[in-house]
Amino acid sequence: MKIKGRVWVLTDKSGNLINDIDTDMIFHNRYLAITDINEMGKYALDNLEGWEDFSSKAKKGDIIIAGENFGSGSSRQQAVDCFKALGIALIIAKSFGAIYKRNAINSALPVLEANDVEILRAQSGDVIEVYTETGLIKNLNNGSEVSARPFSTVQKDILDAGGLLEFAKKIKE
Repeated sequence: MKIKGRVWVLTDKSGNLINDIDTDMIFHNRYLAITDINEMGKYALDNLEGWEDFSSKAKKGDIIIAGENFGSGSSRQQAVDCFKALGIALIIAKSFGAIYKRNAINSALPVLEANDVEILRAQSGDVIEVYTETGLIKNLNNGSEVSARPFSTVQKDILDAGGLLEFAKKIKE
């Protein structure tokens, strides 16, 4: 599968990738009463300093790049669903919280780990292509490339099916 989209590089004021973006920064607990997934998108990242207006700028098909330990903290599903509501196509990070990564894949939100993502020299607004079969990521603005860990066979099957529940239905058939 090839995913091509505009990137949002989650950096701090100094231009460094933000590490340890926890689920409370992604989808604050003050919104947990919201149960309509379609409403969750407008609150994505609104508790992350400097990124409070992300949801008003993000568009369907966009890609997020972040630092280490993205999605750490609680197991709240809303931290995945808010990005799905916005139509985010992919999240690339140096690493993910284990529960977040599992929740994302099970919900058919592609997430890739790229330890050396800085090699892309990506800036918000750049367009990248990602080849999920091989893990190759290309920055179309500056020609740089980096390798990510490709999806495992099981992850690919779950994503292709549209999520874990759909995958389970296919297995039963």
